[in-house]
Amino acid sequence: TVMDLVRELGTVEDLELEDVLKVGYGDVKCVESGGPEPGVGCAGRGVITAINFLEENGAYNPDLDFVFYDVLGDVVCGGFAMPIREGKA
Repeated sequence: TVMDLVRELGTVEDLELEDVLKVGYGDVKCVESGGPEPGVGCAGRGVITAINFLEENGAYNPDLDFVFYDVLGDVVCGGFAMPIREGKA
């Protein structure tokens, strides 16, 4: 996941789009944002980090037909509202 690699590398600046973007059947592109270790931190922060990383590295390009987000339904910290407030979802 994006967050696993960020933890491993130490910073999101060392991450490349090719490290996290997987292409599957029908040329579907997938990225898994991940999150903090269970019970530590806010999962919404992982989503925000991943979305910002994807934007900054050109993942949202004009040839995309749809962008789907699959997020947890049991949000404790409210962090998932941030991408919506920022117009990213």
